[in-house]
Amino acid sequence: EIYYLSLRGRRPWQSLRNVQLLFQSHIQPVATKTPKKRTRSPARKKRAPRRKPFNQKHIIGFHFGISLLLSLFLFGLFYSLAGLKIPDLRSVAYYQPLQTTTIYDRYGVVVDRISSENRTVVPLSSMSPLLPKAFVAAEDSRFHDHPGLDLFSVLRAAVINVKRGGRAQGGSTITQQVARSLLLTPEKSYIRKFREAILAWRIDQLLTKDEILYIYLNQIYLGEGAYGVQEAARVYFNKSTDKLNLAECAMLAGLPQAPSRYSPLKNYKAAKKRQYYVLNRMNAEKMITKKQANHAFQKRLAFHKPPLNKNSENGYFLRIVKKRAEKILNVPLARAGVRIYTTLDSTMQRRAVGSLRKGVKQSFNRQPKTGKKRIVPQGALVSIDICSGKVRALVGGVDWAITPYDRATSARRPAGSVFKPLLYSAALEKGMSPKSTVLDGPLALKRSGSEIWRPKNFSGRFHGQVTLSEALVHSYNSAAIRLLQKTGVDSVHRIASASGVSSKMTTDLSLALGAVDVSLLEMTAAYTPFGCSGYYRPPVFIEKITEMSGETIYQPGLKKKPVLTPKTAKAMKNMLGSVVSMGTGRRASGLPVWSGGKTGTSNDNRDAWFIGFTNKMLTGVWVGHDDNRSLGRGENGGRTAAPIWLEFMKQANGVR
Repeated sequence: EIYYLSLRGRRPWQSLRNVQLLFQSHIQPVATKTPKKRTRSPARKKRAPRRKPFNQKHIIGFHFGISLLLSLFLFGLFYSLAGLKIPDLRSVAYYQPLQTTTIYDRYGVVVDRISSENRTVVPLSSMSPLLPKAFVAAEDSRFHDHPGLDLFSVLRAAVINVKRGGRAQGGSTITQQVARSLLLTPEKSYIRKFREAILAWRIDQLLTKDEILYIYLNQIYLGEGAYGVQEAARVYFNKSTDKLNLAECAMLAGLPQAPSRYSPLKNYKAAKKRQYYVLNRMNAEKMITKKQANHAFQKRLAFHKPPLNKNSENGYFLRIVKKRAEKILNVPLARAGVRIYTTLDSTMQRRAVGSLRKGVKQSFNRQPKTGKKRIVPQGALVSIDICSGKVRALVGGVDWAITPYDRATSARRPAGSVFKPLLYSAALEKGMSPKSTVLDGPLALKRSGSEIWRPKNFSGRFHGQVTLSEALVHSYNSAAIRLLQKTGVDSVHRIASASGVSSKMTTDLSLALGAVDVSLLEMTAAYTPFGCSGYYRPPVFIEKITEMSGETIYQPGLKKKPVLTPKTAKAMKNMLGSVVSMGTGRRASGLPVWSGGKTGTSNDNRDAWFIGFTNKMLTGVWVGHDDNRSLGRGENGGRTAAPIWLEFMKQANGVR
């Protein structure tokens, strides 16, 4: 019963106390207690009520507060990062920098480069293995170990800078330099350095070390207008990166710190000190032996000196190529970064320049000296592969450096008698033959109003009935006008247009005497059907355009267009051969191969023309003054232009 009563307590500790008393009762009897008389206790302070434990509402409020504070912190952090304006890294992952647009001649020789940044991107596999090692040793020896940031290098640079009392050494890694070059401005501030550090870490997570090194070596500026190691190797040593030796690699690796100050072309002693530093660093990192370092330092280097006025010979040709390429690509060539393969034959171009200058000078010296100031004439020359239409040489003036105005394509001058073969072709197409006759006699033709036109031959004499062949060989004007009357102006227009003459042509009989202003290029190309079985191909300057990867993005279609029947073309070829062998073009004879052509002279000897061809090559020559003054007495197509043509064609055919 006592045990039962002891367990009836409402509180656990009371029940335990009763159990304890029960245990003691077995040892000694329980003494009966006399109840004490309750006395009035003095007034005591009332105990504070017991605080209730946290309930569900308290817990929800606590978590809400923590979430709010965390959200505010993250918002502040993101706001700060947004204020840093961290750029998008996609431009690094898909590295496509501005590259140099390179122009080649027909043999693959570089003739010009166009760029806003002179750069050619090459993979690491196309570089000398020593080149990446040299840059890593000089700029970031722990490149392969750190995660984009090198705290050890930063601390070391800070200590050195404090000791020297200035900025003597930088702590930027190669990855940081990539971030700065591609994504940041060159400002110097702590904010920029912080952004650079964040970007460097992110780039290191995004790309492999080789990918970062590839971007760095192709992006970095190395002085003398060269961006990237490929162009630097060309500028300083006229080599590609795979041909560089250890001494040259170390010289280039010493440039990034201060490209202008350490340029070997400007300050060889300073550049040599930097080379010494790079070689020692490579030796310290066990990339090369001490013996290799000493041998490289003592090696004599041959530096490349670019020729002055490199475009003086090719300037006119290259201007045409650049205009056409920009029209094809619809983007400035400085931003295109493509390879343009042209039809230019650099050797023929050089000979064309020399032949033209020599002939123009001879023409000038033939004229008598007077009290008036004399002006040296100008000239132009175009040479084309006759059946392919590929332009091998084009000279638009005596000296590109003095006057870049292109007289081969931009200037339009009266064609004179070089237009006559188109008239005779129309007559042959109408059914006439070289042996058909036409009257060469006096003419009196009424022009507008009361004006009478009385055309004459160059000699002033008339020859009666002559064959078409004789009329062309001796360039009889009167016979040509009568032939045009028989043939019709429209027939001549049709053949001339089909042969590439785009200039506006007159509709009267003066067309027979070449009263049409044409460029040398279009008039020369119009002779293509005579030497190519009646087919015409427009002049071609660009063989193809490719991406830097080698993918072709443009290649002209060499479609030939029939203009004359093979019979007419053969007859005209024979007639033009007679012009050179026994007619007005005798001064152009003397080649070891068959040749033919036609002379032309405008009124008052203002323009002298000769367009001639062999079985393989078609060349046109023009000489005259820009202000349209006379070349002087006795200067005409046969005397002035034909010798220039012969001089050039002899050299082009290997005749000395």
